[in-house]
Amino acid sequence: MALFEQVSKDIIAAMKAKDKVRLEALRNIKKYFIEAKTAPGANDTLADDAALKILAKLAKQGRDTAALYTEQGRPDLAEEEAAQAAVIEEYLPKALTPEELEAELKAIIAETGATSPKEMGKVMGAASKKLAGRADGKAIADTVKRLLAN
Repeated sequence: MALFEQVSKDIIAAMKAKDKVRLEALRNIKKYFIEAKTAPGANDTLADDAALKILAKLAKQGRDTAALYTEQGRPDLAEEEAAQAAVIEEYLPKALTPEELEAELKAIIAETGATSPKEMGKVMGAASKKLAGRADGKAIADTVKRLLAN
């Protein structure tokens, strides 16, 4: 089942369960999905890989916002944001451990034939597509830099 349909079904389940936090998070996800489906050139479809990128972005925004609220002494708002981010993360594939990420990136570097830090762009392009939703972009970039520098 496509992520779009899964989120739509889960909205109905959240309404029936009267789960306010989950319902709000799912409605927010669906809003972004609909915007992506109706964007010029999308042909009213949303592939799961594009949906995963949206989910990863929303989860990161939620975590960052929760941290910001915590810094500003607003635990009530931080708790709500963290709860919504947790709901979003349920739809993401299991994140890679640093060791798994390094192994995946070594394979991608071997595929692309990159040998120096100057070729980081080539590796990042392939890695971003292959690891979408499974690893943070900053973690990917840091690991690629370290691997190419050696």
